[in-house]
Amino acid sequence: MSLVTTHVLDTATGRPATGIAVRFETAEGKPIADGRTDDDGRIRDLGPETLEPGVYRLVFDTGAYLGPDAFFPEVTLTFRIADGTAHHHVPLLLSPFAYSTYRGS
Repeated sequence: MSLVTTHVLDTATGRPATGIAVRFETAEGKPIADGRTDDDGRIRDLGPETLEPGVYRLVFDTGAYLGPDAFFPEVTLTFRIADGTAHHHVPLLLSPFAYSTYRGS
């Protein structure tokens, strides 16, 4: 399993959000990895097995999933990694007019 994983749940439908493109990058925008959510709304192999401690972000292309009139065409989640060997699971709970996140396990 990679150091950083994510999943997206469509809270309006109560189902996983499949096919969402996600970029994993440094806080400065340098690409690390990218992926697309699977049928379970997850990306299990997003990035390396170790990282330098620092600030990183996941950028979700929610507009392609929610449609051309999406209120949130993109969601960026910025987070800090203190231990570059620990697993970090960063989920996104998404609906047409709201989103939330948390550090998962």
